[in-house]
Parts: sequence; structure tokens; C-alpha cells
Amino acid sequence: MSTELSEQEQFRRQSLDELRNLGIDPYPAALYPTDAFSTDIKAEFKDEESGKPVCVAGRIMSRRIMGKASFVELQDSKGRIQVYVSRDDINTEAQPEMYNIVFKKLLDIGDFIGIKGFVFRTQTGEISVHAQELTVLSKALRPLPIVKYKDGVAFDAFEDPEQRYRQRYVDLVVNDGVKDIFLKRTKVYQSMRDYFNAQGYIEVETPILQSIPGGASARPFITHHNALVMPLYLRVADELYLKRLIVGGFEGVYEFSKNFRNEGMDRTHNPEFTAMEIYVAYKDYNWMMDFTERMIEKICLDVNGTNEITVGDKTISVKTPFKRITMIDAIKEHTGIDINGMDEVQLREVCKTLHVEVDETMGKGKMIDEIFGEKCEGNYIQPTFITDYPREMSPLCKRHRDNPELTERFELMVNGKELANAYSELNDPIDQLGRFQEQLKLSEKGDDEAMFIDMDFVRSLEYGMPPTSGMGIGMDRLVMLMTGQQAIQEVLFFPQMKPEKVAKKDGPDKFIALGISEAWVEVVQKAGIVMVADLKGLNPNKFHQDICGINKKNKLELTNPSKEDVAEWIAKA
Repeated sequence: MSTELSEQEQFRRQSLDELRNLGIDPYPAALYPTDAFSTDIKAEFKDEESGKPVCVAGRIMSRRIMGKASFVELQDSKGRIQVYVSRDDINTEAQPEMYNIVFKKLLDIGDFIGIKGFVFRTQTGEISVHAQELTVLSKALRPLPIVKYKDGVAFDAFEDPEQRYRQRYVDLVVNDGVKDIFLKRTKVYQSMRDYFNAQGYIEVETPILQSIPGGASARPFITHHNALVMPLYLRVADELYLKRLIVGGFEGVYEFSKNFRNEGMDRTHNPEFTAMEIYVAYKDYNWMMDFTERMIEKICLDVNGTNEITVGDKTISVKTPFKRITMIDAIKEHTGIDINGMDEVQLREVCKTLHVEVDETMGKGKMIDEIFGEKCEGNYIQPTFITDYPREMSPLCKRHRDNPELTERFELMVNGKELANAYSELNDPIDQLGRFQEQLKLSEKGDDEAMFIDMDFVRSLEYGMPPTSGMGIGMDRLVMLMTGQQAIQEVLFFPQMKPEKVAKKDGPDKFIALGISEAWVEVVQKAGIVMVADLKGLNPNKFHQDICGINKKNKLELTNPSKEDVAEWIAKA
């Protein structure tokens, strides 16, 4: 048996072999006919119906082993229920040791079992299942990090964020409330779909691999298509494809899309994220503001049963209508400076005055965005529409009907962050081409987030696109809001992470050079000495006891080294 395994992992593998020796398949293939869930059993139980037969399955989460009868806490996909297990009930002619050997000695916390029996209420009043048949469904080879409580204090909690995100499968099993976040995520999507579908809008799919990454100012991920011998980009947004469908005659289309932006990561950004974008013909951004605030309130009511959300120490109300303020007025409100009509030189001076960092690659739009982001954005805790953005910030947006220096755009700010972005869509192909060319100039100045020119999209506009309003919303941030989470990693099953660190470990040759036989190298490393340098300063007597103990416990049957041998290893290190 490999000494790389922990003591518990070794015992569980021994149990696995013993189950097979008893003729029990620890990973059976046959369907197991469950017909009830823990929460439903408890919710629907009536004392006069005691004895109702049920078939349940799940993980063993705790056990109270007694003499001829024991109790198990079984966790299924909905919750937990107590199971009463008696020797006389589960022993069979084929398996006369099902209770004393299989249940009491070979099963562990984390194993999956199936129980056929009946529902009853114990003398202490707990609704339970009385087992009449026990089936092993899956043997867990690693122990779960079970949280223990004493006087309301948690011990052995599985709470390190890196471990939780890296091993979400464990997090979901042992930490209360984690699964509820993801169930609410599903409800958010369902509520939004219901809202769109009720109005006749069509859910569609557009390409993830694109020859031109359009629809957003963002740095893309690049890949290569072998058959076409060409570079391709992972989608940064699906906007340009959805608007092609409006050109093609659809009146309202939407998509939940996986987008990819090769940018920074923090508590509100993940390089792979989910966005929803919707485009509706014959509408403008004023209509879309009304549409968006009604949608947000509906989702909150559907998911939480209220239009108020608690995020940290803040209470956020999504009751309509939401506050509305122009971007220029917002900057004036929070900095005291009116940037209306300023050119690039003047804006650089404003940034200098406000201590907002900018560089030579930034045009007017980027600088205004930086000013707003640093000085204004974090102040909007309650839902607020920031409207009428400068033209340079919005290359796909229609010019404002009253001021050609502005665009008909809004962003919805909630809890100090952007939640949604929307336009009266630019449908003038000549103006659109000019905006793309402006972006090209920014790219030539070194802006690696500037948009590419998509000539096919311009061509589609030349065939005519009706007046249209579009809106995009970050679904991960929306779920964060609806579940009161403050880190995006809490609402993603598997957030992007750096590769797991592998502990440095010297090869066998380095240990053999000290006089340690090859058979003992594994034992030495099992004792925690994975590098030769780790031997320095060890107490020879104590280390001798440790490695000889490992040899004995794991029945390796190696000839123990002498204390003098061990002292020599340490001296050579």
C-alpha cells in the first residue's frame, strides 16, 4: 500500500477490499429506485400515516454506533434525515454480517448508501426512516472535512476560500448555505427567461469562437483554428451577432452567453463570465430603463420574496422607479468639476487635479471613464441609472437626440458597481464605420482594449436595421446582488484559479546518497521529510521512533534501521 496515502485513506481502501471479499460491489451499476427526499418526508409526515414505505439514498454524514441498533444522519440532494438501523432488520441470509461488519466497520462518513424502510417518529419526536434494507452505493476513499460544533462554535470548518473554490464539490457537501446560493442562481435565470418569453422575445445562440472580437472594449483571448489556418478569438460580447438578427427580421432576441476577457481578476471580475444581452426593435434607451428596473424588481421578488436585499451591512431596495442622473452631472456632483465640452488636453488637467491616473494611450472616453470609476461609481449603493455618456465612450451607441457630443446610453449602478449597460443602438452605417475608425486610431496609440473594425457588421447595417434598444447585464453580479454575496467567486461553481501548488520534493537519489535504502525513502517522506534539507536539526531518537512506527502501522515489513543509521543520515544532510 502506498505510503503517500493518509492513515484514513489507507483504512478506507482496506475497507473497500473487504467489501469486495464479502461479495459486495462498492460501486454497483444498477439503478437504485429512490422515491422520496429527506425534506419532503419530514414536511409531509402525519403520525396516523406512520409506517409509510420509502426508499431513500444519500451520504452518511454522522453516525451514533450502539449495540444492536444505531442511528445515521443521511444527506440527500435536498437535506438530511435520521435513519434508524437495527441488526435484526438489515442482516440477511446472504449477508449475515451486514450490521456488525459492513455497517459498523466497513462504512464511513461520506459513503453513499441506499435505505428501504418506513417512516416513523422516534420517542424524542424526530421524524426518521426505519431501515429494513441497506445497500452500499459508493465507497468514499477520502474523508470529508466534517464541521463540528460545540456551544455554537465551529471546529474543523472547511472555510479557507482557496480550498473551497478549488474543491467546490466538498464545499457543497459540508458547508450549509452554499448549495442555496446556486439554487437561487437558477431561479434568477428562470425568472429572467420568464420575463422575456412572456413578451414574445426569442432566446438564441451565437458563436463563441469569432474571427473578430466585437461588441465590447476588452482584451480578448486568442486561439488558433487548425483546419482554417487562422487565428480566432473567444467572444468578449455577443452584441454584434444579436444585432445582425435584428437586421434579419427578429423583433426581440436575447442570449445568455459565456464571455471571455483577458483582463484582471478580483472580487467582482472573473475572466470567464456570463452575460445576458437583449435587443428589441423600435425601442429606445428610455424604454429600456423602464424595462430593466421592472425586470430587476421581478427577479428579486421571485427569488427572495421581497424587493429588499441585504449585502453586508447595507440594505438595498430594488423597488421601482430607480434614480436617474447623467454621467456629467454625476461627475459634477462628486468632484465639483463640470467636464461638459472639455477637450482631451483639459481632461488630462482634470485627471491631474483629481489624482486620477491616466496615460498617453487614453482618449477622452477612457479618461472620463477613469474619473467616473474612481470618484463616482462607488457612491451609488441604491440602484441608479447613469445616463448620457460622452460619444467617445460608446462606439456602438446612437448619438443623443439633443446633444451630438453625448450618446443615448445608461449603466445601472448598484452597490457601487455596474450591473447593466444599455443603448439606443447605433443603426447609421456611415456613423458606425466612423466610430470604428476612431477605435482603430486608439488601438494604434496602444490601447489594447479598443474595438476591432467589423466590416461585415457595417455591411449588415447597410441593409438596414430598425431603431433598436439593447441591454446587457452581468449575470454573475446579478446573482451576487440577489444572494447578498460580496465576491464573484461565491456565485461561480468553479472560478478561475492559478494552478494548484505542488510541494517541492527531492527525488529518491538524493536520499539514497545519504545512505537511506530505496525502500525507506518513501517511509522517510511519509514522515514529512520530503527534501533532504528537512533532515537537518532533527532529533535522531525521535525520528527513528517515527519512521519505525510508520513501518509497523502500515505493515510494510521492512527491516528497521538502527538509531546510529538514522543519526548518520541526519549528520550527512
